[in-house]
Amino acid sequence: MKTKIIICLWFISTISIHAQSLYTRSFGDAKHKPIIFLHGGPGYNAAGFEVITAQQLANHGFFVIVYDRRGEGRSLDKSAQYTFQESFQDLNKIYKQYQIEKAILIGHSFGGILATLYAEQFPDAIEALVLIGAPIDLQSTFKTIIQSSKSIYLEKKDSVNLKYIKLLEQMDPTALPYASYCFMHAMQNGFYTPKQLSSEAMQNYALLKSDSVLKKYIAQMNFEAPQGFWMHEKYTTLVLSSNLKSLVKKNVSVYGMYGKEDGLYDFEQVKTIQDIIGDNQLLYLEQCSHNVFIDQPTLFMKTLKQWFKS
Repeated sequence: MKTKIIICLWFISTISIHAQSLYTRSFGDAKHKPIIFLHGGPGYNAAGFEVITAQQLANHGFFVIVYDRRGEGRSLDKSAQYTFQESFQDLNKIYKQYQIEKAILIGHSFGGILATLYAEQFPDAIEALVLIGAPIDLQSTFKTIIQSSKSIYLEKKDSVNLKYIKLLEQMDPTALPYASYCFMHAMQNGFYTPKQLSSEAMQNYALLKSDSVLKKYIAQMNFEAPQGFWMHEKYTTLVLSSNLKSLVKKNVSVYGMYGKEDGLYDFEQVKTIQDIIGDNQLLYLEQCSHNVFIDQPTLFMKTLKQWFKS
């Protein structure tokens, strides 16, 4: 009988930036095609992708790097400025640290905003851009959340939450509290997870809850990051459709994966992205919500292999 031995390589390192440490972790052979994962938020971390997906991607022939942005997750930094340019500088440091010339950037949620803007500024550093549940117009996302939440509350005859929605509709849509309350209703109404989990998803969510160290970070958010990015970048008002069109014109390959049960986006929003990047470069998944790599890991992996044969 032949025995197949798989050697899994992973390394944890920190990059010193202005006397602070940026948490990074790599998986796989550095000679393989590099993938850098940009996590959601702002104020979140890469722990979920790290636990569920990174090593699996490495096993399929990719060199995978995850990191927590400065001042978020495990990259503690009280002096973090929370600007796009600061984030780009840190990402350039990661390229240099791992001696990467070009990489596939996977941008999840808010990480997709950063990845898009980085790709536009540094197109020569991009092998491809993959948007995972990433917004290109947060104001449209907020309207979707409000309308869907209102429908749920009307059906339940939930007069209390209907009053909250009415107050929300009267708020300044460009203000950070408006965004925060919208996301609160999205979470309250289960917009981030499928109504019925696949067997794979059930196993993944159980794994995330069972890891005594990482479950702390998976559920952890900080408030300095959304406040900082809003103050400096007004990210909740960005519309990135023109940026995506610019990338396509520059021959930067852009792909997308979105869940049909992701309550942050209606079909029209996803269709807008598809029209820009091409029908064959966007996957719209059943029984899947905001965390595509957790909800449909097999299809996620299979699709990446098809897009980027290594």
